Amino acid sequence: YDSDLEREVVGETNGNFKRLTISLLQGNRHEEKEVDLVLAKEDAIELFNAGINRFGTDESKFNSILVTRSYRHLKAVFAEYKVTAGEDIEKSIKTEMTGELELGFLSIVKKIKNTATYFAEELYRSMKGLGTDDDQLIRVIVWRSELDLVEIKGAFSSLYGKGLDEYIKEDTSGDFKQLLLAIVQ
Repeated sequence: YDSDLEREVVGETNGNFKRLTISLLQGNRHEEKEVDLVLAKEDAIELFNAGINRFGTDESKFNSILVTRSYRHLKAVFAEYKVTAGEDIEKSIKTEMTGELELGFLSIVKKIKNTATYFAEELYRSMKGLGTDDDQLIRVIVWRSELDLVEIKGAFSSLYGKGLDEYIKEDTSGDFKQLLLAIVQ
């Protein structure tokens, strides 16, 4: 595209969502295999104190933890958070944040908690209602086709009571439909 992605993001976003997006682009997520349960509990308490346990929200604390900690660590943080806060981290994010920032943090949490369910929801969202978000549908199916599409199809069926292929047959047509079905089946 002959342009710098980070510079484009800076120009197209603002506020805390810009900080979240830039943080994700920098790719500073730790990937250690061991989970430090003491640190996970500390992180859960920090998130609790940065959100529902205070007036206003410290979005930067959510950003620093959700963007830099490993997926395994964050799964432990989410479990500890539920014990500490008495509610799921997703509910707290929905209560404390709005707009693109809320969607960004929820996407991170949902993907970490259950990748197959997250992408099943994304596929459903791309096809529900009038019209189809072809770009999103293609992006998810092609990207996940050799990674975990089988698991995503199972999650899709469980969530929506019909197979992904059935939704594709109903929502698309022509060569596009045939191509998607060939990948999905």
